Amino acid sequence: MSKAEEFRALHRGRAPGDPLVLPGPWDAAAARVFAEAGFPALATPSAGVAASLGYEDGATPADEMFAAVARIARAVDVPVSADVEGGYGLAPKELVERLLEAGVVGCNLEDSDGGVLKDPHAHAEFLAGVRQAAADRLFVNARVDVFVHGDGDPERAIERAALYRAAGADCVYPVLAPVELVPLLRSGIEGPLNLLARPDGPSPAALGELGATRVTFGPGLQRRATAALREIAAGLLP
Repeated sequence: MSKAEEFRALHRGRAPGDPLVLPGPWDAAAARVFAEAGFPALATPSAGVAASLGYEDGATPADEMFAAVARIARAVDVPVSADVEGGYGLAPKELVERLLEAGVVGCNLEDSDGGVLKDPHAHAEFLAGVRQAAADRLFVNARVDVFVHGDGDPERAIERAALYRAAGADCVYPVLAPVELVPLLRSGIEGPLNLLARPDGPSPAALGELGATRVTFGPGLQRRATAALREIAAGLLP
């Protein structure tokens, strides 16, 4: 079984309360820590990688992001999915080639640009192009940004999700969806559902009980590590 097939299989048959938990490594060292802890797969966060490279979220040059992702993928034996924001303006075929060259088995693709939601039909066409170019070699996680850059209407999120699933997306990710809306989203969205775990929110298991197929953390783990390092640094001063 290839790593892509292994990763896809991890999303199947998840019992309630047992979502696929994908920690987000921001560099090769963090990836090794997570893999050695026993996680079966990893998912890089674009904001966490940006911070590790000295950039603001959304400002990482494409070449540097792909290089960083490649270092992470090379460092571990488990499958790695990559958050590549909106695709950096690359055509679907080139984007897929860059991802495969980096050694990853999946990707997150956002449906907003510069804080503005994209036309959902145009984005669905883009996703369909990615699916056609990738075939089954990449697991495509379509991020829905209605709760970040839109009006927060769950029905609008469900409509966009349906378009993206029809275009070939394997999973839908309504990022920052309020917890109280998760049951509604779960009932309206077919297929795997990715939810974000936050320090002040429900545990991954609880998100699984609400309907999450998989749980990711965005840059949360990188920020917690940075906070811990800040405390250590402060303790070194006389």
